[in-house]
Amino acid sequence: MAKKKEIRLSELTEEEKMKYEIAEELGLLDKVLKEGWRSLSSKETGKIGGLVTKKRREMRVAK
Repeated sequence: MAKKKEIRLSELTEEEKMKYEIAEELGLLDKVLKEGWRSLSSKETGKIGGLVTKKRREMRVAK
């Protein structure tokens, strides 16, 4: 069983915050909070990683 770890948004890096936001957008946040990141399938993890990369590129272009 996964450890229950409290998430403090003030202590997260910008990239970690983005991961949680994307997980929420995909409807996976509850699963992550309950069971941890390891509970996600490869497909789910890849989707989050791809969207993080996309958002990073968009932020870089906007600057």
